[in-house]
Amino acid sequence: MATETLEERLQRIEDIEAIRLLKHRYCAFCDDNYDADGIAALFTENAVWDAGPFGRNEGREAIREYFRGTPDNISFAIHQVSNSAIEVDGDSAKGSWYLWQPMVMRDENRALWLAARYDELYLRQDGHWLIHDCKVQVRMLSPYEKGFGQERVTEL
Repeated sequence: MATETLEERLQRIEDIEAIRLLKHRYCAFCDDNYDADGIAALFTENAVWDAGPFGRNEGREAIREYFRGTPDNISFAIHQVSNSAIEVDGDSAKGSWYLWQPMVMRDENRALWLAARYDELYLRQDGHWLIHDCKVQVRMLSPYEKGFGQERVTEL
């Protein structure tokens, strides 16, 4: 069993931190009225963004187009991610995060709670980490005023 050198350990820690900052930027762009160009720039050219019943988009341009339309449906969102687990293997990595998101749907001005899990694959391209595959597994969506205990919009 080979042991990591100090340089390899340091590189792994730097890579993990770079991926955490990548996720931070993703959330910040989402919370900035779903800045489609900013979000798309965080993905590889042939990336996949898959949120199950909320849509699946393949390729950076399809992801950009999806997020261009998102402000028409969601007027407010705060992406709070936690419990990150990131494993780096050379120029690829995988990570998972939990999402807790208060949000407002534009059409009814309806406040909702969203809970989900992100499972992601990352690739290092030209020295920068990008999202290659993002799966959003929605676990709960409920109205703010009633909460998950009284009314479940969706439960997966």
